[in-house]
Formats: sequence, C-alpha cells, structure tokens
Amino acid sequence: MIRSVVRGNGAALPRRIMKNADFEGMVETSDEWIVQRTGIRQRHVAADDETTASLGEAAARAALSSAGMTPADIDLIILATSTPNNTFPATAVEIQNRLGMHHGFAFDMQAVCSGFVYAVATADLYIRGGLAKRVLVIGSETFSRILDWNDRSTCVLFGDGAGALVLEAEEGVGAITDRGVLAASLRSDGVHKDKLFVDGGPSTTGTVGHLRMEGREVFKHAVGMITDVIEATFGDAGITAEDLDWFVPHQANKRIIDASAKKLGIAEQKVVVTVDLHGNTSAASVPLALSVAVADGRIKKGDLVLLEAMGGGFTWGAVLLRW
Repeated sequence: MIRSVVRGNGAALPRRIMKNADFEGMVETSDEWIVQRTGIRQRHVAADDETTASLGEAAARAALSSAGMTPADIDLIILATSTPNNTFPATAVEIQNRLGMHHGFAFDMQAVCSGFVYAVATADLYIRGGLAKRVLVIGSETFSRILDWNDRSTCVLFGDGAGALVLEAEEGVGAITDRGVLAASLRSDGVHKDKLFVDGGPSTTGTVGHLRMEGREVFKHAVGMITDVIEATFGDAGITAEDLDWFVPHQANKRIIDASAKKLGIAEQKVVVTVDLHGNTSAASVPLALSVAVADGRIKKGDLVLLEAMGGGFTWGAVLLRW
C-alpha cells in the first residue's frame, strides 16, 4: 500500500521575542502567574513585514532544503492557518507564487489549532488517492494580529510562527513497521463555537475581530477530547501508549499537555514540550514542536510519533506516523 512518508521538515519564527515580563506594564499580570498557569515563558511576535505568507514561505523553503527537493518536485501545498494574509485568495496560493511554483495546486485549511493535524491527514488522503505524489504541508500563523492586547486572559497565551513538512508517496507493506502516516482520527463539534472564537468576519461584522476565549471551559473539555481521538488512533493502528517513541501535542498549555499524557499513560520523557518557547501558535504549534525535537536529535528516522491538537470549533484530532 501507499504511505505518506516525511522527507523533510522546517520552521520559521519572527525576529521579535516577547517575554512574560514585557506584559507587566500592559495588563495586570506577571511572569510567575503566566508560567504557573500555562508554562509559557516567551513567544515570538511578527513585525509589520512578517506575515503568515512570509513565515510560511520560510518554513516551506527550510522543509524543502531538508528533503533535498525544490518547489518543482511538489504537486500540492496545503496551508493550515486561521490568520490568512487576505480573505481570499488562499494564502497557500501566495506561498506557491513566492516559491516560484506555477504548477500543481494549493489551498488553505481552516481548523484553528487542529489545522496542521487536519492538513497532514488530508495530504495523506491525496497521496494515497493518487492525486499527488509529494505534498508540502504548512502551518503558519500570525495570531498577534487578532489579539485584544488589553485582555490579559488571552493576549499572554499566543504567538506567531510557521512549520512545515514534505510528505512523499512510498510503497509500504501495510504493517505498523511502515514509515509514514499510519492512522488518523479527526473530530469536531460546533456546539462549542462560543467557547473559543474570533468576534468578527466578512459575513457578519465586516471586520477582522479579536480572539475571545472561555479559558476554563476550553480546559474542561480539552483532556477528554484529546484522549478520545488518541485512543481511537491507537485502536486503528493496533498499538498502545507504550509503543510510542514520541508524543508531540498541540502546545497550548503545559497543564493540559501533562494531564493528557498522564491519562493516556504516556511517559513524561516521551512528551515534546515547546510551549515555554513559542506560546500557543495555533496551526504552527505541532510542526514547530516537531522541528525542535528533530533538530536536537530526539526524533529520529524510524521513530513512532503521535501528533495531536485541539482548537476552536471545537476541532480535535490525532495522527500517528513513523518518522
């Protein structure tokens, strides 16, 4: 059978780093308060000349270099983002043009923080369906553009950045030992829309709007939803938590990450945590965490890796792959 195998990965971060202490003169908060409740110590914030498209392009070029490929080798670009450069066209098309790629096709995927997990699962379907041989999957966000900087409950949580993977079709034997995407589980439930949303849009207010969140409600649902899709993915693949080499969760809150891993029986030393470095970068979160763990030598070829995310909507999902 055809598997979607990771050939390369890359990341890009804005130049400016904003520490927790930088918020102390803006809103009523402190470094101690932010670290204790979220695990976040810093985040990157995009300058005026840094956009979702420019960060996505940089991450894409890094992933292509890692894969030993050029844009000419790519058939499809899927960009996961909730902060596109324009309402339309898709920012993926802008990245396609920035890369000098005038063949194939490109589109955006909007599933908020779950976007990258959704995009990897979608790319896998395109590859296994024969519509693409090589896919560039990108998660890129500039959430700083939609934050209310007077709302201390949200402005300290989010950051900007981008990450990318190159997936390529490769023949496998259909066993858990194959490299590539092995299983996935995706879910959503719109009844939770008002718990995490942006209060604007072209069809409603005609404005971009600001991010609004009921933090306690999100936390209350997160662990149960995350374990639901992960257990479904384990069941499809015929594995248990003990078989995993690495767990790469969405980097939103250290307490959610810890509680989810504990409930699933995933050992602490197998969990990749970068929320302290990047904050919550939404669809860029998982690929940024992957890039850190690959760069420092933790994730190696042949490792069994679980990706997981949950975002506004609510959306949530998991992908199991062998690196």
